[in-house]
Amino acid sequence: MDISILVKLTSRAWSLNILALLHSGAPGRQAPLLAATSASRTAFAASLDHLIQLGFLERNPGHGHPLRPEFRLTPAGAEAARMANAIVNTVPDDNAFKLLRKTWTVPILALTGTPHRFSTIKSELAPITDRALSSSLQQLESRDWIQRDIETTARLPFPTYKAVRTGLTIHQAVGLTV
Repeated sequence: MDISILVKLTSRAWSLNILALLHSGAPGRQAPLLAATSASRTAFAASLDHLIQLGFLERNPGHGHPLRPEFRLTPAGAEAARMANAIVNTVPDDNAFKLLRKTWTVPILALTGTPHRFSTIKSELAPITDRALSSSLQQLESRDWIQRDIETTARLPFPTYKAVRTGLTIHQAVGLTV
């Protein structure tokens, strides 16, 4: 999975959780998925529609009622669901999961397996703003998922960011090919 698809995938709060649930064998109907995610109906519906538009989910033909459809993973969705399951299983506590649902958390961790400068991360995540990247890095650093070091070998010192602990586990689960 490349970074642009990962950014699109994580742009909806519940997308990773829905994919992880389907990977772990949850029924593909809306009611059980909604109950398992504990999302609001609106956020859940937006995430579900988003996954269909990305081509990770499709309606299961011949199953479900028109008003209560059943969904299944596409081949691309099965691979994304495997990754989502590995990511979701790394953060069992609710506070960590709230951070995981934020749009830029997983893409930033996917890029920072090795030390990266702020400008490099920003250029790899093209639509991100300076403010969103700065805020996300601060939240990840406070959670101890990112380590900020000051590189002093250059004439002007500059900070670098690297995934550590849970952040590194998430980075490895993504298996990003940049």
